[in-house]
Amino acid sequence: ESALASMLDGARVIAMEYSPRNAIPYVARVDAGTVEHIRSLGKEVVSSADLVQHAVARWTPAQFESHKEASRLLMSALDHAYAFLRSELSSGRNPSDYDVQQLMWRDYGESGLVADDPPIVATNAHASDPHYLPTAANATSIRTGDVVLVDFWAKLDRPGAVYADHTWMAYAGTTLPSRQAEIFGHVAAARDAAVDLVRRSFAAGTPLRGCEVDDAARSVIAAAGFAEQFIHRTGHSIGGEVHGDGANMDNFETRDERRLLPGTCFSVEPGIYLPDFGVRSEVNVYVHDDGQITVTGGPEQQAMLTLL
Repeated sequence: ESALASMLDGARVIAMEYSPRNAIPYVARVDAGTVEHIRSLGKEVVSSADLVQHAVARWTPAQFESHKEASRLLMSALDHAYAFLRSELSSGRNPSDYDVQQLMWRDYGESGLVADDPPIVATNAHASDPHYLPTAANATSIRTGDVVLVDFWAKLDRPGAVYADHTWMAYAGTTLPSRQAEIFGHVAAARDAAVDLVRRSFAAGTPLRGCEVDDAARSVIAAAGFAEQFIHRTGHSIGGEVHGDGANMDNFETRDERRLLPGTCFSVEPGIYLPDFGVRSEVNVYVHDDGQITVTGGPEQQAMLTLL
C-alpha cells in the first residue's frame, strides 16, 4: 500500500477502466475493491473511457485504406448476390436465403475477405430478427413479393486490417409496395439524420457523444410512430473486430457518453421491425483528423431496390 501511495503521490485525479454506475460495461473492467482502495488514498477516480478509446480505437491511414477496400469488395459481393437473385426469380426458381448467403461467403474467400460469421440474408419476418442467421437446416425460400435484408461484414485477410459492415434492403418484385416504401423511408431518414449530426458537429468543432447520435436517429423513428419497433442501438464502433472498442451510438442498450474522436469509425444502422417484415439500413462513418467524414456502404441507399 505504501508503494502504491508513493507512486500516486502528487496526483489528485486517477483515470481507471471504470464506468460510473456501470453505464458503459465495455470499459468497466476494474473491480470495485480496487476503486475503493484508490479512493481511500484520497484520490478521485474518473473513467478512462475516452483515453482508452484514443489509444485503441483510432485507425492508421493504412487501416482506413483497408476499410475502404473491404467495403468495395463487400459491395461487389452484394451486386453478385442481387444478380443471382434476379436471374433465379426471373427464371421461376426460388433460391433460399442460405443459397444467397453461401454465394456471398464464397465471394469473400475468393476476394481475400475474412469474417467471424457469414452474412445475414433474411426475408420478411426473419428480417425483423436482428440476430437471424440462415443455415442449411433453417433455409427459407425467397419468393416474389418478399422483403430481402442483407447484412454483410468483413475485413481484408491481412494483419492490422479493419472491418466494414453494411446492411442493404431489396424487394423481390417489380414495384415496391407503399407500406414497405414508407417504412424504408423512415429508416433512411433516421440514418441520414444521424450522419448529418456527425458531419455538422465535427465541421463546427462541437463535441459529440455516442448517445447523442443514437438520439438523432431514434427521434426520427419515434416521430414516425415506430419507437417500440426500433429495438437496438443505432450503431457500434468498428475496428479489428467488427464490434470495436470505441464509442457506440447508443442511448438504448447503454448510455454511451464517450465522445466521438477523429480517426475512429462506427456504424449507423437504425431499423424498424414489424411482425411481417423488418427494415435496417447500415452505413459506416469514418471521422478524419480534419473533421471531415467518409461514409462507406453505399452511397447511402435512398430507396429499397427492386429485383425484378
